[in-house]
Amino acid sequence: MPTIESILNETRVFPPSKEFASKANLPSFHAYQTLCAEAEQNYLNFWAKRAQEQIVWHKPFTQVLNDQEAPFFQWFSDGVLNVSYNCLDRHLETQADKVAIIFESDEGEVIRSTYHDLHQRVCKLANALKSQNIKKGDRVVIYMPMRIEAVVAMQACARIGAIHSVVFGGFSAKSLHERIHDADAVAVITADEQVRGGKRNPLKSIVDEALSMADAISVRLVVVYQRTGTDIRFNPVRDVWWHELTENISSQCEPEWVDAEHPLFTLYTSGSTGKPKGVQHSSAGYLLGTKESMQWIFDYKPTDVFWCTADVGWITGHSYVAYGPLAMGATQVIFEGIPTYPNAGRFWEIIQKHKVTTFYTAPTAIRSLIKLGADLPQQYELSSLRLLGSVGEPINPEAWMWFYEKVGQSRCPIVDTWWQTETGSHMIAPAPGAVALKPGSCAFPLPGIFAAIVDETGHDVENGKGGFLVIKKPFPSQVRTLWRDPERFKKTYFPENMGHGKYYLAGDSAYRDADGYFWIMGRTDDVLNVSGHRLGTMEIESALVAHPLVAEAAVVGKPHEIKGESVIAFVVLKGQYPQGEEIAQITDTLREWVAKEIGPIAKPEEVRFGENLPKTRSGKIMRRLLRTLAKGEEITQDISTLENPAILEQLKYPSK
Repeated sequence: MPTIESILNETRVFPPSKEFASKANLPSFHAYQTLCAEAEQNYLNFWAKRAQEQIVWHKPFTQVLNDQEAPFFQWFSDGVLNVSYNCLDRHLETQADKVAIIFESDEGEVIRSTYHDLHQRVCKLANALKSQNIKKGDRVVIYMPMRIEAVVAMQACARIGAIHSVVFGGFSAKSLHERIHDADAVAVITADEQVRGGKRNPLKSIVDEALSMADAISVRLVVVYQRTGTDIRFNPVRDVWWHELTENISSQCEPEWVDAEHPLFTLYTSGSTGKPKGVQHSSAGYLLGTKESMQWIFDYKPTDVFWCTADVGWITGHSYVAYGPLAMGATQVIFEGIPTYPNAGRFWEIIQKHKVTTFYTAPTAIRSLIKLGADLPQQYELSSLRLLGSVGEPINPEAWMWFYEKVGQSRCPIVDTWWQTETGSHMIAPAPGAVALKPGSCAFPLPGIFAAIVDETGHDVENGKGGFLVIKKPFPSQVRTLWRDPERFKKTYFPENMGHGKYYLAGDSAYRDADGYFWIMGRTDDVLNVSGHRLGTMEIESALVAHPLVAEAAVVGKPHEIKGESVIAFVVLKGQYPQGEEIAQITDTLREWVAKEIGPIAKPEEVRFGENLPKTRSGKIMRRLLRTLAKGEEITQDISTLENPAILEQLKYPSK
C-alpha cells in the first residue's frame, strides 16, 4: 500500500515563554527528554516509580507488568486500591475545605462543593446503593445531566466496586437499551429531565422506553435525581428518588478495596458500523494515566481553576472531569449548558466569572464560537487563563491561531491532545513548558508512550511519509478488553500484521515532520484515494477553514469512475447561507483556494453549503452521514443523537 501523502504545509512555531517555562512541571525540552530516556532505559521501573508516587495503595504491588497473555496486558495486578479513595479521602486531611467543584447550571445558578461535601455525598449514595444490594462487580448504567450528581454517581460506583457505564444524555432509548443489555446492568441512575440550552430532555421517560424493550430484564433498580420536578411515570417496585434513598443514611462509607485490574468502568464507543463496543478500563492503570497527564500536559498547579467542557458521557469527561482533576485535588468547573445559551458569550462569561486558569474544549466548539462571534472573547476579562487545550479531533491551524490569539491573548500555550476512549488518557501532546508549539500538531508522545508511524506491515515509515499510528509498547491506562468480546478486541486493536499482534493500532493516519512532530491526518477510513494519491481529509478541511469566508468544513470521498474517489466538501460560511449566483462564485473561489493551498489534486469536485454540519449533541461531526449524503444514498443509520436532523435535507444535494 502506498504511504498516505501529507499535503498540509504549516511552518509557524511558538516556543514557550520564559515566564511560563520557569514555573512549569516540565520546564524544558531537556527535562522532557530526560523522562523519555528514563522510560527507554528501564520501562518497568519507570512506570513502577510513577505508580508508587501517584497512587495511594491499600496493598502495594510487587509485579509491574504481566504480558503473558498479550495483548490482554495487566499492570500492578497484585496491588489493591480504591479509586474513589484516591480522589476524595486522601485530600480530607490536607484540604477538606478546598472547593472541588464549581457548578454552574443552565440557568446560571452556581453551587460550590468542597472535598468534604463531595466525600459525604459520594458516601451517602454509595451506602444507598449497597442498601439496594448493589455490590462489587455489578454494572450500573448512569444516564444523567452534566451536574455534580453525575460525578457523585460515578464516584459512588467506584467506591463500592460496582462497574459504571455512563451513557451520554443525548442518546436515544434504542442506544441506551443496547448499552444496558450488553452490560447486563442491574441498575440505572438517571434524572427526571435534563436541561441544556433552555430545552428539556425527558431522561426518565427515555429510560422507561429503553427498559420496556426486550432483553432489559436485568435492571431491578432505577435511581431518579429530581432536576426539574416535572411529573414522571413512577414504578414503585423499581424506581426510587435519589433524595429519598439517601435521606437518612450514613455519610461514612468504607471503600471497597479492589485489585488493580478490577474494571473501573466500561464506556461504549459506537464506531461507524456494528454494535457498540464496550471499552473496559482498569482501576490503577487508568488512574495513573489521568494523574500523570494532569501534571505533564495540563501542568497542574494547586491554585488552578480547571475547566474541561466535555460531558461525562464521553471519555474526556471521565478522565478530565470525574477522575483526573479530583485525583489531583484540583478545583474544577462543571457546566450544565451549551456555549451559545443564552448568548454566544456564555463560555467567556464563565471563564471571567470563575477565574478559570485552564480551559480544555473541542475544535468543533472552537469553530462554532468563531462563527458566532470571532471578536466576542475580547469583550470579556480572560486574564486568569494560563493554559488552553484542544481535544476530540485534530484542530485546524486557523482555528488554533484564533484560539491562541483571541482567547489566550497570544500568551497561553495550547496543548493539542491526541488520545482515545481506548487509551484512557493523553498519548501525544506538548508539555507546555517544554515544547515549542506548531498549530495543528499534537507534538510528541508523553514520556513512557512509544508511539510510531508504520506501513501496513508494521514497519516504520520515514519522516514526512504518512502511515498508521501505533503504540509499540503496552501502557498502564490502555483498554484491557472489549466487554464480553475479546476476539473483537484483538482483531480491532492488535492485528497480527502490527508487531506480531503486540502493537496497539489507533485507527488514525499520521505523519512526523522533519523535527519529529506528530500530525494526525484523520481516521484511516477517512483517507481518500484520488487518482492514486492517498490524501488525509483533515488537511483538506484545514485548507478550507483557512479561507476567510469559511467557519467550518468537513470533507468526505465519493466514488469516481476515473479518479477512484472525488473530494466532496461540506462547508459552513461565517456569513449568511449563500443564495443564487453567489453559490457558484464562492464554490469556484474555494476550489481555487484549495488548489493554491494544497494542489489541484485536492480540489473539491463539489462544495455543498449548510447553515451547520450534522453533529451529535456533544458537537462531534457525523462524517459517516456525510459520506452517505455524498453518494446520494438514503440515510438508514440511527440519527437520534443528532443535534440538528433538519440539516441533512439541506446538505442532501449540491448547492444551487
